[in-house]
Amino acid sequence: MPKTKSFHEGRSLGAMLLVAALTIGGWSAPAWSATLSEAKSQGLVGEQANGYLGVVAANAPADVTELVASINQKRKSEYQAIAQRNNTSLDAVEALAGKKAIDLTPPGQYVRPPSGNWVKK
Repeated sequence: MPKTKSFHEGRSLGAMLLVAALTIGGWSAPAWSATLSEAKSQGLVGEQANGYLGVVAANAPADVTELVASINQKRKSEYQAIAQRNNTSLDAVEALAGKKAIDLTPPGQYVRPPSGNWVKK
């Protein structure tokens, strides 16, 4: 049985996660990237410690909820590929991606750290 790497090992995994976050975080879909950016700016959507987007506002429009679901599906697919390439767990990749996404979130937008509560950064 192959040894599972921790998410702290190696910069290559971190570099791959950064590229993945930039390509599947909305920037790869030009028609939706402005919408995601607006949703984040309006406090409707935020980054979570689990590596996925979350809907912050209970009254978020359906198209925002659908956008979050679509991006999260793409993220999960990419995280699974990264985990497989690096012989590590999906949980480890998700945790590192979440940390990086929260670190890269600009002030004024919402994040959900491991504590589970949404906070404005």
